[in-house]
Amino acid sequence: MLIRLIDGLNEVVGRLVCGLAVLFAAIIIYDVVMRYAFNAPTRWAFDVTKQLFGFYFILLGGYTLRHKMHVRVDLVINTLRPGLRRVVDAAGYLLFFLPFAWVFFDQSWTFAARSWAQGETTYGAVQLPVYPLKIAMCVAAGLLLLQGISEFLKIVLNREEPLPHDA
Repeated sequence: MLIRLIDGLNEVVGRLVCGLAVLFAAIIIYDVVMRYAFNAPTRWAFDVTKQLFGFYFILLGGYTLRHKMHVRVDLVINTLRPGLRRVVDAAGYLLFFLPFAWVFFDQSWTFAARSWAQGETTYGAVQLPVYPLKIAMCVAAGLLLLQGISEFLKIVLNREEPLPHDA
């Protein structure tokens, strides 16, 4: 139940965030048309697309982990028996991934809270608020941590889906 809930959450978030790619592309196209067809460049499009790209990139971490698309170095682990591979994978989550994800969550929470309290904005012609992107980092860290817990539980409960190269 918990595994399905976490996987489902990251699936929904991933699909919604993918919709940002359409918005991202539309803003870039709008800016290019305004700049070259009408000689009227926008002052805001570059900063907005940078922030949207930040949202897009950071919020897909849990979704990417769910679909086993993160970069892995499988040179050693692929030579192991399946049982030992599960032990090594579980140990990797416990010793490396989950502590990293927790620190990422904890620090991004502090980072986002400070930005929110200061009303932080970008520098330049258009001052966009920065705190939404920093809050997104915190949300992304939480989603990544939750997905790491789901992946660990799949290993421990022997419900791990095969990796693309195992299929």
